[in-house]
Amino acid sequence: MSGKKTQYRVLFAGGGTGGHLFPALAVAEQIKIMKPETEILFVGTKSKIEGRVVPKLGYRFKSIWIKGFSRKFNLENLLFPLKLIVSVAQSLIINIKFKPGVAVGSGGYVSGPAIFGASIMGAKVILLEQNSYPGVTTRLLERFANEVHISFEDTKKYLKRKNISRLTGNPVRKNLGTENKDEALKKIGLKSSAKTLLILGGSLGAKSINAAAAEHVKDLEFNGIQIIWQTGKNYYEQYKGFNSEKTKMFEFIEDMNIAYSACNLLLARAGATTISEALVLGIPSILVPSPNVAENHQFFNAKSLAEKDAAVLLEDNELEEKMVETVTNIFNSEEKLISLKNNATALARPEASEIIARNAINYMES
Repeated sequence: MSGKKTQYRVLFAGGGTGGHLFPALAVAEQIKIMKPETEILFVGTKSKIEGRVVPKLGYRFKSIWIKGFSRKFNLENLLFPLKLIVSVAQSLIINIKFKPGVAVGSGGYVSGPAIFGASIMGAKVILLEQNSYPGVTTRLLERFANEVHISFEDTKKYLKRKNISRLTGNPVRKNLGTENKDEALKKIGLKSSAKTLLILGGSLGAKSINAAAAEHVKDLEFNGIQIIWQTGKNYYEQYKGFNSEKTKMFEFIEDMNIAYSACNLLLARAGATTISEALVLGIPSILVPSPNVAENHQFFNAKSLAEKDAAVLLEDNELEEKMVETVTNIFNSEEKLISLKNNATALARPEASEIIARNAINYMES
């Protein structure tokens, strides 16, 4: 890179899923708004979501050779120690060359080596923990951190260094929900007058959500509902045949601004990033917690909102039986839609990105 190096250099590390990547992107976007001269570098895995999304957004991206340790025995696990050593070495080289003033870790196994390397080089470390129960990477990196930003009060009890936790909320990208509704529907290929349901199962997909949607898509269409359906990478080939005039199928929705702007109701997993985006945008939501997550944290995420009538909780084992009834009941009650929207908005923390970005900038200026 030519020219004089700026004092503002931030390394971001996190990914594997959109839930770990998008909060980091939200903070990066806000730092660039506040300090346009800031140099930003993302570290991730080339084969995961960050390898596709980050370069498209114009940020520099460096890949390291790391993969998570599978809970089930497989041959990949035998390579884990080697991959960990290599990724730590790669991370140290990246940090020596880039010299970040601040390193932001947003979770996922890839953030471990990169943030560890940054801390050795003297960077201030900010961690973003999206879930009520902190991930293993957050718990391992906590000792190197200056701040851990959390989205749920309960998270604090799982952290050893409670004094560095900040209840800030989960950062949300600025442009979400800003498209005109009719224009958004037109871009997707749907009618502007019909009720629109957005179905999300995460970037990889959710087996039970896809199965229930496939079982009931015709029932939903019969009830005058049109559907935007993201199957996730692992399920698109299986379900792409459901694409029709009233149902639009996507493996992965690159522009969530259009999808969120187009929908009246969201049906999704209860991951923290999806929840944060729905709250900030005031989207009425049906949350289906994944039963396959640590400490059942998605259930508690959804339960805390359902108790405040800010979302509807539908358990995974009830989904197939109750999906149509739940969706149609909400669509048929304008009062319920308004109540869910207002209560969601009341719980939102739209300032999270600005707070974290400001703290990062302050570290670099001090």
